[in-house]
Amino acid sequence: MALAKSLSPALEAGLDRLGVPEAVLGIVIAAVVLLPECLAALRAAQVNRLQTSLNLALGSALAAIGLTIPAVVTVSLFLDQPLELGLGDKDQLLLALTLLIGVITLGTGRTTVLQGAVHLVIFAAFLFFAVVP
Repeated sequence: MALAKSLSPALEAGLDRLGVPEAVLGIVIAAVVLLPECLAALRAAQVNRLQTSLNLALGSALAAIGLTIPAVVTVSLFLDQPLELGLGDKDQLLLALTLLIGVITLGTGRTTVLQGAVHLVIFAAFLFFAVVP
């Protein structure tokens, strides 16, 4: 987290020069924060330890989101500032689609490569719409 905070000004300046929307900075910072757990999840998947891989990937993402959002809401309430999570119509649709596909994927008890590919396509669409609004 400290690394992401120290990198933020340089990343922001670089993204400004490239002319990409401000939302991309949040995506890059989130990627930096989640990178160690994601690498560990990839290593576990490579040695066929799927349960460990899923626990690392989902656990770190849920912990980051589950701790960040309540902290931001608390600070927002404490400082009496309005809170906007920044989800536009496209982002809300992609979030709902991701949750639906996630329920289907994890609810059946068995995942397939096709389901994983669908998740990656939704993620690619999210990244595309973040850069090209």
